[in-house]
Amino acid sequence: MIHVAVLGYGTVGSGVVEVIETNKKDINKRAATELNIKYILDLRDFPGDPYESKVVHDYEVILNDPEVTVICETMGGINPAYDFSKRALLAGKSVCTSNKELVANHGPELISIAREHHCNYLFEASVGGGIPIIRPLNYSLTAEKIDSITGILNGTTNYILTKMDKEGADFEEVLKEAQDKGYAERNPEADVEGYDACRKIAILSSLMCGKNVKYEEIYTEGITKISSADFLYAKQMNKSVKLLAMSRDTENGFFAMVAPFMISKEHPLYCVNDVFNAIYVHGNMLGDSMYYGRGAGKLPTASAVVSDVVDCARHQGKTVMCFWENEDVKVVNIENDKGKFFVRVDSDKKDAAIEAFGALAEINVGIEKEFAFMTQVMTEKEFNDKIEKIGGCINRIRILSA
Repeated sequence: MIHVAVLGYGTVGSGVVEVIETNKKDINKRAATELNIKYILDLRDFPGDPYESKVVHDYEVILNDPEVTVICETMGGINPAYDFSKRALLAGKSVCTSNKELVANHGPELISIAREHHCNYLFEASVGGGIPIIRPLNYSLTAEKIDSITGILNGTTNYILTKMDKEGADFEEVLKEAQDKGYAERNPEADVEGYDACRKIAILSSLMCGKNVKYEEIYTEGITKISSADFLYAKQMNKSVKLLAMSRDTENGFFAMVAPFMISKEHPLYCVNDVFNAIYVHGNMLGDSMYYGRGAGKLPTASAVVSDVVDCARHQGKTVMCFWENEDVKVVNIENDKGKFFVRVDSDKKDAAIEAFGALAEINVGIEKEFAFMTQVMTEKEFNDKIEKIGGCINRIRILSA
């Protein structure tokens, strides 16, 4: 029997308990042993809850119980999750987590501690929620040299952009609706400014190259400047707007960024709508593969945590393979990255824009006092220099190449 402790009895933590109890028969069969929730750590009491007798308020009770061999950390944030996770691993207890912030900040250190103490630090749920992506990168694609990853990694922003696309609504209007439905937090900054997607692509990038990609070095841009007018232009161009997180191994170094992009109907990520997420992976032998599903939510995320618990049960006393070393990778500046840009400027800047950009493709949807166009391929630096020369723009969105 494997005794499990759950840290945090919120949305994901209660989901972990529900998944284990609901699918107990199948899970125990796949784990080749019985899983038992022995403790639930939380500051609160839960009178009337079916598992109230398992709730404890002191972490030391869990840490000092030799029967507990697997801990599910679903608290979120850095503290006290980091301290609790580290102490558990030092004691030889495996930790399974959904905490992307903690993994992005301390992943290689905690993986190294787990390896040294013959246990595991697993984090399948930290990137794609219920979408399997960590395990495929660590197991299924080991024959590949992964050279690029592009993903829609945040369900909140994808929901907002989908509603704006389908209904012609403005950002603030859809954000409020997303908050009312529970898809967005009261403080949505981490989602709408791209910080959540940034941490997730940092984790995937680190697994892709086997070294540490620091999220602080990744250029990150959110969706707060996207308007309903941008979607009118996008439809005219047979495109949509998605918040993409991407990384790739280039001749000049490791490249990563998070930003809104216009993507064409031919791209597989075009059809990823609402709260769904997808990760598009390219390997040098396999070519393209895509992993799609619910990237957040109580039960999808909890299901991924429990899949890690099953992996720990199967590998008692052994460390599951994970190549993520503590050596930092330098992320190259995006200024030399090349691509096309969709641009909106005030109509009185039309002549200046034509002079600065030369050959361009005008896009007209009948919006007065605007001139919109698509540039030729150029570097980020070249684009920024030209835009500065004409005195700025209303908005600009990068265009994803086919």
